[in-house]
Amino acid sequence: MVGDEIYPILRFWDDGFALDADQVAQLRGLVDIYDGSRHLWQSLIIASEVEAGELICLMKRSTAASDRAPIDYVRDEGAPVGYLPRH
Repeated sequence: MVGDEIYPILRFWDDGFALDADQVAQLRGLVDIYDGSRHLWQSLIIASEVEAGELICLMKRSTAASDRAPIDYVRDEGAPVGYLPRH
């Protein structure tokens, strides 16, 4: 997904992915990658070129999407999930 435009990914690997070159001629910048409605990655595309009908996009970085804010401390694995109030 780029802005309001949606481009299906044909192939995906560690540092890039392929799109249908007939849909988009060139792609650079920040893109969001979804699997249906699930946001998977936010990636920075640094280069793209057409090979055999596919637009090959190379990613400078790719950050996994999360449904919660990152924490800035180490969470103790043995800590309780929550506390009950005292009455």
